[in-house]
Amino acid sequence: MPASPGKVLERPRLVLASASPRRLELLARIGVTPDDVRPTEIDETPLKSELPRSLAIRLAAGKALAGASLTPDALVLAADTVVGLGRRVLGKPADEAEAARFLGLLSGRRHRVITAVCLAHPEGQRTARLVTTVLAFQRLTQAQIEDHVASGEWRGVAGGYQIQRRAEMYVRFLSGSHSNVVGLPLFETAQLLRGAGWLRP
Repeated sequence: MPASPGKVLERPRLVLASASPRRLELLARIGVTPDDVRPTEIDETPLKSELPRSLAIRLAAGKALAGASLTPDALVLAADTVVGLGRRVLGKPADEAEAARFLGLLSGRRHRVITAVCLAHPEGQRTARLVTTVLAFQRLTQAQIEDHVASGEWRGVAGGYQIQRRAEMYVRFLSGSHSNVVGLPLFETAQLLRGAGWLRP
């Protein structure tokens, strides 16, 4: 029976399978508040010869599946962001030395930030989007690298920088989604949620 005019259809529960505060903040920008947050623990180590794009897709799907196993009655939103320099993956720096090395590699060069977003549905299917943003940093001085490392903003983030913080002053070129670089492409995420009936079309 069709819904009566003006009746609001009940939407499924939405679970965010991520521990990232940045993703929660980004979702809030578009009026999305998950019903629950369930960070998932999966091995994020790249496979041998795995390319940045393939890694992002695999990890986002893995997180969505892990979240769905915990909350099978809900929509589970998961994402993974990878920084790629050519075929190389620049993950989360392990320490200050690696953070400095990553910034040295990015200095004066173009690189890609790739985010895969995956939505696991209660019925078992998955929908996904893959977004790539191309950026270029200015040529960084040793003092700039040292200041950035001292700030601690490299901790826990792919590539060792956060564009929404001090690193934005080093970006001389950006093509694509800015929110993707922060950690969640909002246009594509909203598309997935509309398709699942969570956001109004």
